[in-house]
Amino acid sequence: MTAQVNAKPRGRQFFNNPGPTNIPDRILRAMDRPVMDFLAPEFLEIQRTCFAGLKRILKTDGEIFIHASTGHGAWEAAVANLFSPGDLVLVIETGHFSNGWQEMGEALGLKVETLGADWRKGVEFDKLTERLAKDKNHEIKGIFSVHNETATGMVLPLADVRRAIDAAKHPALLLSDTISSLGSMEYMMDAWGIDVTVGGSQKGLMMPTGLAITGVSKKAMEASRHSKMPKYYFNWALMAARMPQKFIGTVPVHQFFGLQESIKMIEEESLDAIFARHARLAEATRECVRAWGKDGKGPTLYGQTVDRLSNSVTTILMPEGHTSDAMRKVALERFNLSLGGGLGPLTGKVFRIGHLGDLNEPMLLGCLATTELAMKTTGVPFASGGVDAAIKSLAN
Repeated sequence: MTAQVNAKPRGRQFFNNPGPTNIPDRILRAMDRPVMDFLAPEFLEIQRTCFAGLKRILKTDGEIFIHASTGHGAWEAAVANLFSPGDLVLVIETGHFSNGWQEMGEALGLKVETLGADWRKGVEFDKLTERLAKDKNHEIKGIFSVHNETATGMVLPLADVRRAIDAAKHPALLLSDTISSLGSMEYMMDAWGIDVTVGGSQKGLMMPTGLAITGVSKKAMEASRHSKMPKYYFNWALMAARMPQKFIGTVPVHQFFGLQESIKMIEEESLDAIFARHARLAEATRECVRAWGKDGKGPTLYGQTVDRLSNSVTTILMPEGHTSDAMRKVALERFNLSLGGGLGPLTGKVFRIGHLGDLNEPMLLGCLATTELAMKTTGVPFASGGVDAAIKSLAN
């Protein structure tokens, strides 16, 4: 009997998108339980442990707020609580998601200035220092940043951003998107002087999409008292006053069941071990890509500044004349491998391998080998030895 070519692939899908990510069975099982009154003492204790755990992961003593939304909800909450219409903010360009900060700020009535940067190399900090030094009247009220740019696979060193702000003696608030680095890469909110951190549940926390997480410093909470931006659901002051549940509307109790289990899993492994695991898997991925492109004809790493390459996602530039979308389509429909695509101006030009969250060596090697299979099937040129290079990296 002839096999049906277009039949749905069998077996469990290899999911290597950089978000959402694989959800461990432990978290799924933790959420598989009857509903509970969100004012019941048992649930209030679950909620309390979740807020405390998030503080430990963010490494902050600041306030924690959670909304039922994607990470963009945390973005909007930050803008709405900290600023007033007409305020000037500075966006550090990193890629597609820094552009998102810009678009949101403009939509909410802010004046937005972008500090331009090469997406493949990252911002030049002397330009940031120079711009802040010129702002003698401190018209810039906030600096928007993306710690880990999911579209480009590049990291923004936030400690260096803080040093530039402090060197200029500038009072601007520093806001950071940590959606694709939270729980996967080192993040020190208080030590790095971050005033507001926004995150989401669906990446390093290994959960379904649906919780927006915000960490807020004392300085930012004080600034929020002067904001004239309209808000209700995203109003931090209103949320803080609604104790003990600290939530507006019905609390998504099942998400908190999952978050409690996520925090348990993270702390059982330990943050340091998680960061080391992500670094190990990321370097193996990069070694594989370097091997693919060693003859100058195959795919190459998109990022060009080695010490800023992400440990949660690798963005890979396609060879000239080849589209990533065709290769990704074959990977998904024929081989049951889900890879990330290019975003914005990188659509079709790159593909992305997510290596964050619930992931180990066999899962990564399966992804890399199947990516080779998809490239070979679609005629994308690449040098041999990529998977061997990854294995060598992991065996060290």
